[in-house]
Amino acid sequence: MTVLALFAMAVAPSAQQQATREREQEAIFRGEQVADAIRDYYRYRSTITRGGGDQALPTSMDQLLEGIPVQGGSKNRQILRASAARDPLTLEGEWRFVLPRTEALIDFQQAVMFYAGNQLPPTRDPQIAQLQQFAVPQITSVTNLGALTSKSGSSSIDDNASGPFVGVASRSHRDSVLTYYGIERHDQWIFTPLFR
Repeated sequence: MTVLALFAMAVAPSAQQQATREREQEAIFRGEQVADAIRDYYRYRSTITRGGGDQALPTSMDQLLEGIPVQGGSKNRQILRASAARDPLTLEGEWRFVLPRTEALIDFQQAVMFYAGNQLPPTRDPQIAQLQQFAVPQITSVTNLGALTSKSGSSSIDDNASGPFVGVASRSHRDSVLTYYGIERHDQWIFTPLFR
């Protein structure tokens, strides 16, 4: 009995870690679907508004769930599944909106640049390139890793942000099992079409 109890105690933490890993993989999968939906919504709206900026960004998850009109059709094209609109890392399941020109987005941009060898992944989409210039200041290099890691825990995070958003992040403030662009905290993983 003692041997079985010891075995059960040894297996429990790894089972819990595996469950956390699976929720994190699902969060990344869903978050990237939301980023794709934001991209599609922005492309559609920027053609209607004859430009970009705040007017072409979504302001609610419902706008992404409604989809975008199909030219000549009577129905909308679905750009986001209802299950992807839920954050699997939190009990309430609501994503936190990441607004343009926020410190959290700038910190994420620096993490992506550091992860990608001191450069941003290039975008071939001119509309997303325009959004990138509008939403975040252009950083030319990340040279001081110490400054980056010390800042990563101090990003201003507004869980109740509203308005036009360029990405989503989890409301979970826990350390992660997986890393996303080298980031090891759930609330600092930002899913956006800007850096893909």
